[in-house]
Amino acid sequence: MALNPTDLFDIRSLLSEEERMIQDSVARFTDERVLPIIGDCFDQGRFPKELVPEIAAMGLLGSSLPEKYGCANLNAVSYGLICMELERGDSGIRSFVSVQSSLCMYPIYAYGTEEQRMKYLPGMARGEIIGCFGLTEPHGGSDPANMKTTARKDGGDWVINGAKMWITNGNLADIAIVWAQTDEGIQGFIVEKGTKGFAAQEVHKKMSLRASVTSALFFDEVRVPDSQRLPNVKGLKGPLGCLTQARYGITWGPIGAAIASYTSALEYSKTRILFNRPIAATQAVQLKLAEMARRITLAQLLSLQLGRLKDAGTMQPAQVSLAKWNNCRIALDISREARDILGGAGITTEHPPIRHALNLESVITYEGTETVHQLVIGREVTGINAF
Repeated sequence: MALNPTDLFDIRSLLSEEERMIQDSVARFTDERVLPIIGDCFDQGRFPKELVPEIAAMGLLGSSLPEKYGCANLNAVSYGLICMELERGDSGIRSFVSVQSSLCMYPIYAYGTEEQRMKYLPGMARGEIIGCFGLTEPHGGSDPANMKTTARKDGGDWVINGAKMWITNGNLADIAIVWAQTDEGIQGFIVEKGTKGFAAQEVHKKMSLRASVTSALFFDEVRVPDSQRLPNVKGLKGPLGCLTQARYGITWGPIGAAIASYTSALEYSKTRILFNRPIAATQAVQLKLAEMARRITLAQLLSLQLGRLKDAGTMQPAQVSLAKWNNCRIALDISREARDILGGAGITTEHPPIRHALNLESVITYEGTETVHQLVIGREVTGINAF
């Protein structure tokens, strides 16, 4: 019996029936609703926000949070499969869901009050309230302890000043989860759209994540009541805890981009005839395809085990770093190699590899650059901090 080219180790057999059903439903959504339009969206620099109600109706927003808040209460592996199938469509679609779920809904759930949870989470699960996550600043994102944005206490309010940069969903968002330096350390605040002094400016001229909204956020004496502060965390533990959640999903997402690029090259290589035979019959192309399959298989096993550790409550941040580093790198390499196999046809958005390659230049950078994750593992194995 021939093996499945995109699942050589039958990893699907390791999934529960519910996990397989979730993967299949999101795969259908990607095939039927995302893939027919995403090339044009990328060309136009447009996020397909018309898909948000469907994404919400499928239970994909805040999917791991309790049903009490209108969420699906799915396990970590299911969330990973969601990310993988969405990014098989486009990194911008997966980024939207990651930010909404892991960077906005999660901190409200984990660090907020019950009043805040009931106020925001059900509407966010329905896609009626969109969030963005304000941590990275114009001077850089790899040293969040050096944050310049400040919040000072003024009576019963907080006054926020500063700027954030490279913020996914910024101009779509109804609320921003904003991290700022205070006299008591870094704290998080929920800032609503329309608050005086708060502005978002969309970033244009992007060659990556073009089907995603990227923004700069500005805070000029933005006054919010203490009831908008996330009271249950102080210090870097808050934003870093959110990033661990999001990075976990990002270990899965690029596998989808890699599979899309690989299958595109595999199919093309069987139909492209040169020197009286398909290029798939050449050793050069078979070696490239075999290498892609090997890397995809290893990434699948890595993320599945990571998900099982997360569901068991034993996952460590360094394990997330290793998987994020590995899986983003393999996906970027595979998309570039797939583009090469497609030759001239590979430079157009009629085929997915160049779009995924461009998107993955962002994915390998955000939520911790490749170098940062390498240094996390270096610190883990040596016990010495080289940052």
